[in-house]
Amino acid sequence: MNGMDIKLSQCFIAVDDHDKALDFYRDVLGLEVRNDVGYEGMRWVTIGAPSQPDVNIVLEPPLADPNASAADKQAMTELLAKGLLRGVIFATDDCDAAFERISAAGGEVMQEPTDQFYGVRDCAFRDPAGNMVRFTQSLAK
Repeated sequence: MNGMDIKLSQCFIAVDDHDKALDFYRDVLGLEVRNDVGYEGMRWVTIGAPSQPDVNIVLEPPLADPNASAADKQAMTELLAKGLLRGVIFATDDCDAAFERISAAGGEVMQEPTDQFYGVRDCAFRDPAGNMVRFTQSLAK
């Protein structure tokens, strides 16, 4: 774009239990906690990879809108419980090592490490809230 520099700053993952999410994202994956904020009975925890200080992942309530209807909140909670909300993809230099570490810690395996036709080796887990979390390694040499 004409003189405009844009880059990813934040993305959001809905979680129903921040403490369980932290057990996974901080303790198993090794992400650092950058902020932990509560407001009106809700909680937002910002985490990120130490190697990417400008990219934040915010663990947020399933529907972080105090004006949302009870029906909307219930619908979001049900979608989260079914694992139907979008997850996140992490890049790694060793997909197999990531798989071993996460599965040894009790991560719910969705897909074992697999070479994909589009040039990556990847695996997938569900986080404690049911979100898909994928780990991908480039196969390009």
